[in-house]
Amino acid sequence: MSVWVSRTPRAAVRCVCVCVYNVCVCVCVQGLIADECVGEPDPEGSREVCVRLEQRFGLPPREKLAAQFTCCLWKSHVPRQGWMYLTHNHLAFYSYLLGKEVKLLLPWAEVTGVECVCVGRVTDVLRVRTRTRQRDFSMFLSMDDAMATITQLTDLALRRVLPTAGLRTPHTLIHTQLTKRALDDHVLTQDVLSQFGLPRRECVCEVRVCALWTPYLRSHTHGTLFATDTYLCFSSREPGVCVLIIPLSEVLSVEKAETSSVLPDPVIVSVRGRRAFQMVGVCERDTLLQAVTDRLRTLRWRHAVYRGQHTHATPLISTTPYYTFCYDTDGEADKSQRHIISTRPLISLSQSQMPKHKAALERRKEALWEERFEEFGRGVHMFRTACLYRLVAMGIPESLRGELWLTLSDAGSELASHPGYYAELVERSLAEVSVTTDEIERDLHRSLPEHPAFQSESGINALRRVLRAYATHNTHIGYCQSMNILASVLLLYSKEEEAFWLLVTVCERMLPDYFNKQVIGAQVDQSVFEELLRERVPELCVCVPDVSALASVSLSWFLTLFLSVVPLASGVCVLDAFFCLGARLIFQLALCVLHTHTHTLTSSTDEGHALMILTSFLEQVKHDEEDCVCAEAAAGTAEHTHITTLLKEAYERFGDISAKRLERLRCRHRIQVLQSHEDTIKENALRLVIPEVSLSAEELSELYDFIKTEHLISVYWGDGVCVSGVCSEGYQLDLPQFKSVYSSLSPWQEGAHTDTVARRTFTLLDQNQSNLLTFTQISHWLDMLYCEELNVKIRWLYRLHIPPALMDSEDDPSPLKSPLLSTTRPLHVDRPNGESGYEEQLKQMLKDLAKEKEKDSEKPLPPMNQREFIQFCKTLSNMFHGDEEESELFQAIAMVTSLVLQIGEAGQRGGAGPEEASRCDWSVSLAQILASLLTEAALVAFFERHGDLRARIATATQRQYQQRAGILELEHGST
Repeated sequence: MSVWVSRTPRAAVRCVCVCVYNVCVCVCVQGLIADECVGEPDPEGSREVCVRLEQRFGLPPREKLAAQFTCCLWKSHVPRQGWMYLTHNHLAFYSYLLGKEVKLLLPWAEVTGVECVCVGRVTDVLRVRTRTRQRDFSMFLSMDDAMATITQLTDLALRRVLPTAGLRTPHTLIHTQLTKRALDDHVLTQDVLSQFGLPRRECVCEVRVCALWTPYLRSHTHGTLFATDTYLCFSSREPGVCVLIIPLSEVLSVEKAETSSVLPDPVIVSVRGRRAFQMVGVCERDTLLQAVTDRLRTLRWRHAVYRGQHTHATPLISTTPYYTFCYDTDGEADKSQRHIISTRPLISLSQSQMPKHKAALERRKEALWEERFEEFGRGVHMFRTACLYRLVAMGIPESLRGELWLTLSDAGSELASHPGYYAELVERSLAEVSVTTDEIERDLHRSLPEHPAFQSESGINALRRVLRAYATHNTHIGYCQSMNILASVLLLYSKEEEAFWLLVTVCERMLPDYFNKQVIGAQVDQSVFEELLRERVPELCVCVPDVSALASVSLSWFLTLFLSVVPLASGVCVLDAFFCLGARLIFQLALCVLHTHTHTLTSSTDEGHALMILTSFLEQVKHDEEDCVCAEAAAGTAEHTHITTLLKEAYERFGDISAKRLERLRCRHRIQVLQSHEDTIKENALRLVIPEVSLSAEELSELYDFIKTEHLISVYWGDGVCVSGVCSEGYQLDLPQFKSVYSSLSPWQEGAHTDTVARRTFTLLDQNQSNLLTFTQISHWLDMLYCEELNVKIRWLYRLHIPPALMDSEDDPSPLKSPLLSTTRPLHVDRPNGESGYEEQLKQMLKDLAKEKEKDSEKPLPPMNQREFIQFCKTLSNMFHGDEEESELFQAIAMVTSLVLQIGEAGQRGGAGPEEASRCDWSVSLAQILASLLTEAALVAFFERHGDLRARIATATQRQYQQRAGILELEHGST
């Protein structure tokens, strides 16, 4: 393309500016297609980038590219301009300037942190940290986008390679290629689920900008409509004005109304209770209606199948007109649709008659809530505004608490869609006996023991049924401590089945990953809380530089939702606010507590003193029923802090902490927590092995990393079903992985026979027949090969050639066809000094071995027959190829072989009893083979060599990636 350039200075400057702009626009290449589309070829540019990536870094074609950015890698304060490639499993950087090539390949599994920092004159630097060093990248555009993509890919990689952490890959990405678009869609889904508190199984299907009719404002409120698999959610443009959640299970019909200049493209959603919602200005209205109608039909069919009923579906298009604005015509929802079980809340069974002043206060609260129901609606699809939280903070009346907990958390939708499920779980769980049930039984009487409801068998039995039912419902979590406290409080104000579904909602939706053996979710939130503490309470962090101790104090606050640290009445109010705002309420309240005591905490002498200050304060947080309606007056006259005042202050001071920001922080801090978990596993594995072996701690650490890399490569490019994994003893390897480790680290290389010996070694080490070898077993094996004496090594070789290591199905050549094993060779070995014959030498060696055998407490090994001895000799002969003393070793093994063969034949002719003869016609023992080997100095010197394991690991690490990846790619291509 020809470009005309003016000679005038202004035109020249304009042309240069246009060129610079075009370069800046083109520097960020995103959303490269990671896999070949069916029926469509890859874009030419994307294919070229993938080919260059494979050639430069030696990665297999199965390593897909997710995104690409142009950036600078800073090395010794010098920027290296190049390209950053973000693949499924690695961060790769390539630069070629002025004849100098720079390559960097960093697995996501090694990344310990990602952050944006300022270094010197460079304002924005993307820093990627590993355990050994950190690397800084700067880019002109898309810094935030690159950081978000790197964080997501690292988080997903650690979830896959660290199964012991108890975290699962999000369902939206399980069967999806990790393209840039898929990652962006996942971020959007997580933001929507956190904002509205939806189940984690939901996916965002459509997003539309529209306006919702809000009757309490008598106008349309502009915002965004999010349509998921089973929900319609609306959020106003201005925070706190309007939030609406409509489960599709509550929807009767979705239809479009006539368009007018006042109401463009209106959509009417009719729900149970004779209520309707009107949305206007919905772009692509017909497409949205068709998609929602299809999902509504599918949902009804699933519910019909679950209930076992074959009923006709309710018409999706309403035959009767509904109002175009929302209100409740009969004052309450259709109660016939509610599924109520026979049990009652425990507090109604244990509570005596309510005092008059408290009864009057309850009636005033109920009146306030009835007024709100009339204006904003009742049920899960009520309008949620900022004033709702202020009403919740004053305390929910006991008569409405169970209903509002179900409404605010949307646990009622799960209850309505699973009739009879809880009863089925109870029946199944009560018949089970396991470690989980034992843990539940131990904690039953520790749950609110001072409350009258749990001083009787009725309360204990209800708690037992709920906890056991949940352990059966979610076997991935089972039971975790602190669940008993939460379930106890839920049972006080909810029916038993409602308490179960509330527990499900808290554990799986509102606090994901909290309740498992490693409490990873709580640890992540502790790390997030520490960062928020430094940011929002800087005056405390200035005086207390190490705020990690203060942050760790709050672990029990997060795990029990403050129920274990404040009085029960105040804790119930915290639970009210938690169901209203979600997990961000815990962060806001914890920050408020520390902010309130900034002065006293800075003057504390040590961590114990600070803990006493916080504990004493929380124990005095009261909920005085007489003053909870008028919080301002109570705050001025009461001696204790009121929970209402504390909740309001937390919301007003830290209410800007949104669920969206918490999700961003959690994703970043989860990397640090998971890597810390990985470091703990490694430390435990090394601590168990170090006292038992002669290898140094450095050698074991490098061996652990090498085995870990082998495991990661199989996870990256294996067949997708990696049977190896991580246990308390470190990483475990299956047979193909161990063969790779054997060929790389074994000091004995058997050439073409290596694969066979590796398989026998695996069989011999796998004593429990789990088809997996632990780090401990591999460490003991290498310690024997590198550090033990000759007789131990020969004993190991001997065991490799007898059952169970040697299989009967292995092919073995006839001994008559092997010139090495011919018995026609002379047995006599000439000695230079005229020493006696082999008979006297052999007798003396056998005597020495007999003495050693008396000291040896190991179980004697069975004799070796001729077939097994042939395999033994084959292994020995293959071990010497390429050795510096190859000729001497071959001559020595020939002599030893002839000697042992004649020993076996002599024993067969002379002293074999009838029982031995029936078992094997020809046999030799370990002692005879060892004695024969000791006659040859070359063989003794060979087996007494002490190899350098660290050097071998360093050499193998350099080619581990390309070698192992190539093998896996060949295996995948052949299948």
